[in-house]
Amino acid sequence: MKNMDLENQVKMKVKILIIVVVAFFHSSSFAQNKVKEREIVLNVEKCKIYGTLKVPKTKEKVPVALIIVGSGGSDRNGNESSVKSNIYKMLSDSLNKYGIATLCYDKRGVAKSSNNLMENELRFEHYIDDAKGWIELLSQDDRFSEVIVIGHSEGSLIGMIACQNNPKASKFISLAGGGRCIDEILKEQLSPKLLGQQGIRNKIWHYIDELKQGKLLENVPTDLYSLFRPSVQPYWISVFKYNPQEEIAKLTIPVLILQGDLDVQISELDAELLHEAYPAAKKVIIENMDHTLKNSESTDIEEQFKNNYTNPNSEISTELVKEIVDFVLSA
Repeated sequence: MKNMDLENQVKMKVKILIIVVVAFFHSSSFAQNKVKEREIVLNVEKCKIYGTLKVPKTKEKVPVALIIVGSGGSDRNGNESSVKSNIYKMLSDSLNKYGIATLCYDKRGVAKSSNNLMENELRFEHYIDDAKGWIELLSQDDRFSEVIVIGHSEGSLIGMIACQNNPKASKFISLAGGGRCIDEILKEQLSPKLLGQQGIRNKIWHYIDELKQGKLLENVPTDLYSLFRPSVQPYWISVFKYNPQEEIAKLTIPVLILQGDLDVQISELDAELLHEAYPAAKKVIIENMDHTLKNSESTDIEEQFKNNYTNPNSEISTELVKEIVDFVLSA
């Protein structure tokens, strides 16, 4: 009997060793994969959308992740005039190491995809249609086994809507995605900057509420043009009507919700609201991660801006990458 127990123990140790070795070589082979990188174009009405496609060099089919950037003028790498974070490039490169292809793109009206687009012509639905176009294009590529959609910040809302009733999208990942309507989040983000300025605050709140009701504003003071200039009002109207909780509830695919606990733009409440709306999703709160998907030491926005928003060399969270890789490569 003792010999039998000893034999079983030896077999179990050998089995564990084999699993560890296989896992090691599996991850190592991906890490050593070379990546073929090229620019591709999505042709849409009146516009060309430019992106960077990175595909690990292998004869096997691999999953491909479509990475949708957040709000503002951020380009496919995560950079703009006042922000140099490189977060989307870092995320893309990190996923490539694990055998996951990626596509990052300059959204309509930004960087190389500007195409002389007039701001007053832009609507939130354009971003949704563009994401759907990329999903369709990637699904037609025989090198890819499936298309996973990853949306960051405002890109989360774009991505979840693009995935609805879309058999070409297999999984969805929300990175620091809002769980409330954008008008509510906008008020929350502006509140700390308007302390002691009740008159201006009331005017801004009134403008947001008017746009929420689909009304264009008249006679906006020039000092509020950065938020409410006539050319951007149609866009605000188009995006304010979407409720992320209602939109994520329409999904029928695996969903991963990732949120940093030091994010000063989107809170853990938003992740919880998304999870409540779609209980089948996996929700993970990542410690010490801010809105740039990088590690931070505090919620001081000036410190975060200096260390991460304007630092293209500070690395994104390794825990974030691990959660995404595990989710993407899971059956």
